[in-house]
Amino acid sequence: MLNLLEILSEFVLSVIKDWGYGGIFALMALESANIPIPSEVIMTFSGFLVSEKVFSFWSVVMWGTLGNLAGSLISYGIAYKWREEAIKILTKTVIISRKDFESAERWFKRFGTHSAFIGRFIPVIRTFISFPAGMFRVNLLKFSILTFIGSFVWSLFLTAIGRMLGEKWDVFGKYFEQFEYAIAALIIIVVAWWIWKRYKEAKESKASSDTV
Repeated sequence: MLNLLEILSEFVLSVIKDWGYGGIFALMALESANIPIPSEVIMTFSGFLVSEKVFSFWSVVMWGTLGNLAGSLISYGIAYKWREEAIKILTKTVIISRKDFESAERWFKRFGTHSAFIGRFIPVIRTFISFPAGMFRVNLLKFSILTFIGSFVWSLFLTAIGRMLGEKWDVFGKYFEQFEYAIAALIIIVVAWWIWKRYKEAKESKASSDTV
């Protein structure tokens, strides 16, 4: 599990380092296109690189925002065209479950088109919220505007945190080092639970389909 976490972390960080702004755009697009890559890691690390003078602050924010918008439009388009068939294909993987889409759908029914903005700040929901928007075929222009605004605010917030931590690393670093093992253990527990939950859901789904 530790090796898996290291591989995933190194992948995200290496993409940003090697591809620059294009890496930020690509990873944020994947996050909004039903692939649960945490934007907290993408944008805060990019913000840290801003403090190191590798990136420009506003360029990071804009590329992250545009990546989110692009991924959201891809998810919207897939759902608009294929709807239920797309869900069946996507949920065959362990990392995506039908419950993820159902949670996003309930959120969308509750808040309507405005969920495109509000959902950007909610874990899991922000990854899948564009899908029900496409299924219900909401107005594309309004959806795009709200998605852009929400993504901009979220990207701005995370990038600012990353830059602040980078600039104050000499202050924060000694405190983080004291808890690094506890944080690592917590991450491992959370990821292990998440994978187990997905595996269990996939197994239950297969069992129910076999009995039909």
